[in-house]
Amino acid sequence: MNKEELNRALVALIEKKQELHKLTYDDARYDDVEEELHDLEDDFNDEYGQYLEEVLEKVHEQLCPDTDVLLPTAYLPNDIKGDTGYLPSHKEGVWVDSDEFPGKEARLVLVPNPTRLILSVGKNVRKEVWKA
Repeated sequence: MNKEELNRALVALIEKKQELHKLTYDDARYDDVEEELHDLEDDFNDEYGQYLEEVLEKVHEQLCPDTDVLLPTAYLPNDIKGDTGYLPSHKEGVWVDSDEFPGKEARLVLVPNPTRLILSVGKNVRKEVWKA
């Protein structure tokens, strides 16, 4: 697994998501950008899906065994603000039922620069749970 290529693909995908989120539904480019995003998601899942699903299964097994593993693209944030080490909002990513934080809203999010999974619990807890 080439970590640099994985990271570049992840950044490209999130940047396309950002581009789409900036458009309104009535924008003439909306459908084209949405289609480009879906193509990028399909390519990303084809190229890195098996690897990342294995990673996600291990993380889920350790942190949230009662929560189903989704496609890797479900864990992406809507924005990375172009920053290295940027941590997205606690409302980004996939909701999980964390054994470590029972009864609290916890989410797993897949972020780049470097590629890693972050567990967010509320506004104050951010924990790196995996790094490529």
